[in-house]
Amino acid sequence: MDASVIWHEAYDEHDTGGHIEGGDRARAVVDHLKATDLWPRLTLTTPTPATVEEVARVHGADYIASVERAAAGRGTWLDADTFVSSRSYEIALLAVGGTLAMADEWRLGRVPFALVRPPGHHALPDRAMGFCLFNNVAILARTLLAQGLERVAIIDWDVHHGNGTQAAFYDDPQVLFFSLHQWPLYPGSGWFTETGEGVGEGFTVNVPLPSGTGDGDYALAFERLIEPIVDRFAPQVLLVSAGQDIHVVDPLGSMSVTEAGFGHMAWRAGENAPPHPTGRPGVVLEGG
Repeated sequence: MDASVIWHEAYDEHDTGGHIEGGDRARAVVDHLKATDLWPRLTLTTPTPATVEEVARVHGADYIASVERAAAGRGTWLDADTFVSSRSYEIALLAVGGTLAMADEWRLGRVPFALVRPPGHHALPDRAMGFCLFNNVAILARTLLAQGLERVAIIDWDVHHGNGTQAAFYDDPQVLFFSLHQWPLYPGSGWFTETGEGVGEGFTVNVPLPSGTGDGDYALAFERLIEPIVDRFAPQVLLVSAGQDIHVVDPLGSMSVTEAGFGHMAWRAGENAPPHPTGRPGVVLEGG
């Protein structure tokens, strides 16, 4: 099965003011891949920016305008972890555009990995949070629903709870949202009792995990919890918010996942991707 990496060299230009989510984070992955025998088998796709109208499928117009205004200055902190520099608004639109580009990759028969920054899963509809400006994966899910799909599943395995994605779909039965995350940890949400509300009750599944959780534990969560629920929901598209900060050496978390564990989860995501219309998952970089 063909695979693609969606990346733009301009992602480096979102300056985070010295934060650990730095400008070279996505480029470092590309540089590593270029040094492997995998690179010749990958398609590198260069995205274009999303429109304001596309971002507005999740975020309010006032909030979008506030990010643009903040970027027009010399740079400012939107919260304790989220810095906006002069090019951050443009690059955030490019990150959304890179995520939306996965739809074209599916049509070309590829498994897409959107290697974008800034990440998005903490971004609330009306507020930046946790070095996230716009919620890339949530905007893609809303776009797919607007295009006529009826059921989208999102699996978020970042070390931190995907609170922004949860907020976007908490009352929506068309989106099944899973978050596997270290507990307790920032942002403090994501307990197992958070399951959705109204007609969305039961379509949010939080799996808080203790520090030290490793490959076998994540594999068991997929086997015993995620896969049976995904099978019952029967999504038309499966998206992955792939935070790599559950890795055993990542400084922000205390999990013990190795390369083999990531490989197993990616394989299971592929096996559970619906045959139609995409036949393959879509993977979006979050933290780590």
